[in-house]
Amino acid sequence: MHGFLKRGAALAALIVLSHSARADERQDLLAAVSIPSEKQLRGQADTVGFVTTAAQMDSVLAQARTLAAARGAELVAQYEWTDDTAFAAAVCPHDDYYYAGRLYALLTPHIRAKTVILFGVFHKARAFDCRNRLVFESFDAWRGPYGPVKPSPLRDALLARLPQDDFIVDNDMQTVEHSVEAIVPWLQAGNRDVEIVSILVPYMDWATMDRLAGEVSSALASIMKEKGWALGRDVAIVASADAVHYGDAGWGGSVYADFGTSPDGYAKAVERDRNLATTRLTGTLRRDNLRGFLYTCVDSTDVTRYALTWCGRFSVPFGLDVASRVNETLFSHPLTGTLLDYGTSLGEVSLDLARIPGLGATAPNNLHHWVGYAAIGYR
Repeated sequence: MHGFLKRGAALAALIVLSHSARADERQDLLAAVSIPSEKQLRGQADTVGFVTTAAQMDSVLAQARTLAAARGAELVAQYEWTDDTAFAAAVCPHDDYYYAGRLYALLTPHIRAKTVILFGVFHKARAFDCRNRLVFESFDAWRGPYGPVKPSPLRDALLARLPQDDFIVDNDMQTVEHSVEAIVPWLQAGNRDVEIVSILVPYMDWATMDRLAGEVSSALASIMKEKGWALGRDVAIVASADAVHYGDAGWGGSVYADFGTSPDGYAKAVERDRNLATTRLTGTLRRDNLRGFLYTCVDSTDVTRYALTWCGRFSVPFGLDVASRVNETLFSHPLTGTLLDYGTSLGEVSLDLARIPGLGATAPNNLHHWVGYAAIGYR
């Protein structure tokens, strides 16, 4: 629990954003990174909610897999999945393993491709005055619990084919963001040779998003055709996202409790969130649903303002738009999404931290402050 104070303010920043873009604010964000980046080795923004060692990850895996076993068996029986069932794309949480471990464990074993494109949230986009352009990085390696994780050569191949106005390459922006680094250890646990492409998605409206997704998917599909790659087998796309951030405490003075903070209010908020994930993000993947998801989560007249507090409001529709376009180009049929499960930091069975020295929680979980998680796979 020692991490509450460390990232409590940062969690508030998911929702409450400063109107400034000062250089000193950026330096403060870099100074708060738990393990700073060194030369071409990316650091780690959060060492409280996420692991740093193999021993920690082994313990997390053992506990999370046990918690996920019952629901996993139900999914196998319902959809006739096997150990080799591979998702072409996914929506994955990025909250503390303490809370969301079961959801990670349900989803990530089905990310079987060696190359994984991770579309991350850019929580600090306002501080860096970043919008309407994708954020890449140029590190030689990322930290992983089992050793360094390499960025895929696909990263540079994409950059070479994208219009220069579509993106920026900024290692500082990537260093302060935790939404990608949360998923990397789970991918490495399943495949020690996994390679990643990390792309942060800042503020953008649907017209900009759909245009950029079209350009990324065109570049990606052409590369995959040249190499004979298949989506799911060789390349997977993962959109990092936590679902609703709910409550009347710990959100920087703001209140995000449309249904109140009673047990009944909690149940109604969960039902709304689950329905949003089901109606917009599962079944046949359609761009009109992705647009509808975006404008359910943000103000259509000012996309920097929340309408519903999903931090993955940009990463999810962007990543799935890219995945949908690539799959249709390569295979001429749409992707279909399945909600593996929905959970919350309040409702999930938490991991036993006594068995994972050094791991903690970065925020409380109660009726006044909780976060939702949706694990969704696409084939």
